[in-house]
Amino acid sequence: MISAARPDVASATARLRALLGDRLHEPADPAFAATTQLWNGAVDRSPALVARCLDADEVAGVLRVAARCHLPVSVRSGGHDWAGRALRDGGVVLDVTGLRAVRVDADTATVTVGGGVTAAGLLAAARPYDLVVPTGAVGNVGMAGLTLAGGYGPLCGRFGLSLDSLLGAEVVLADGRRVTADPHHDAELYWALRGGGGNVGVVTELRFRAHRLPAVLAGMIMFPLAEGSAVLRGYGALLAEAPDELTVMAGFLPGPAGEPVIFVCPFYSGPDLAAGQPWMDRLRALGTPLVDQITPMPYADALRMFDGGMVDGNHYLLRTRWLPALSDGAVDTLVDAARWVSSPYSAVALHHFHGAATRVGLTDTAFGLRTEHILTEIIAVWAPGEQADPHRAWAERTSAALAPLALPGGYPNLLGPTETDRVRLAYGPNWARLRHAKRRYDSRDLLTAVPTLPPAGPET
Repeated sequence: MISAARPDVASATARLRALLGDRLHEPADPAFAATTQLWNGAVDRSPALVARCLDADEVAGVLRVAARCHLPVSVRSGGHDWAGRALRDGGVVLDVTGLRAVRVDADTATVTVGGGVTAAGLLAAARPYDLVVPTGAVGNVGMAGLTLAGGYGPLCGRFGLSLDSLLGAEVVLADGRRVTADPHHDAELYWALRGGGGNVGVVTELRFRAHRLPAVLAGMIMFPLAEGSAVLRGYGALLAEAPDELTVMAGFLPGPAGEPVIFVCPFYSGPDLAAGQPWMDRLRALGTPLVDQITPMPYADALRMFDGGMVDGNHYLLRTRWLPALSDGAVDTLVDAARWVSSPYSAVALHHFHGAATRVGLTDTAFGLRTEHILTEIIAVWAPGEQADPHRAWAERTSAALAPLALPGGYPNLLGPTETDRVRLAYGPNWARLRHAKRRYDSRDLLTAVPTLPPAGPET
């Protein structure tokens, strides 16, 4: 294992300087702070080096040097993993944010992106062709990190998770070898990449199946917290009837005056947007809307609804639960969480997993849950300088209250670094195969990404 030998930072620095020149950053360099700054200001890590790479050959070179010098590696792409796993204490940060190329092939309906491309960057390039790829709900999240561990999003019902549209990837393995992973080339690696996170290699390029979608019927409806129980119960009932074309987020977030409000955020992606209007009317009728902003718009524009919600530099702690349905007990817990929220910045988001995403075989990809469910995202947020304890306690209390109502495991992209038991449960019957893939492709544990897997030792 990498940690068993003495790290040789001086030798790694010399070798990487020869490879990258001024794109290698040491802690004393002016650019070091900027290249280690993440979305979550609560992350406090001290990497030894940052290696900014511009192509797959440089990525391979960095991995070889890191292995030779016994330094662990983390990969920085979008930088939106809340736990800060893009940075490892004493390690080499392999920064792939410079791999930003996007190629759209309208004839084959495919989009190929570099490992540093964000959802917004992909959608902007595909927009002139009326093509989309399933993304998460936030445009500045990196497509690689999102896709490799799952990719819940507003198009889940119609097109599945982001990983369900992944046709193949170019990968640099821990030993520096460059390989292609797709159904015809290293199919086992291709399987592991779709849900297993970035633990088996560094993805420098992803090729997606794109889907024609000129516009969606989408927007935001907000209700007063006093109507929260009725709105969420009605939302849960509506989900049971929703067609593939309709995926609806819900939860609570800060309202216009900073007070917590209940929201529903529908995305109707059918070919006839008018067919989505009755569903919008049903959502409006769940309560007395404070805000009602539903309109046809390009999918990329709809994602901008959440751009200002999570501010870079604030401090974040996330907890997550998989709910089989929105039971009365879950509704009561969520409304209480909103009522007793510790910060005006905090929120809870509910993501509906249904439709096309449920029709993928459980063992066809590494992703470990294919039955209909609701992903609950508990987001504690506080300003720098505030005491963290009240906000952490609020998130932990909410998560604990939902635990008896939840399915085992949880979404690996949101689980914390110490929640390895829940990571194992999250993969269910795919766990042993994924662990075998980890040992096969990175037996020395050079890479630890999202989700965090235990070391690649004997299978347990």
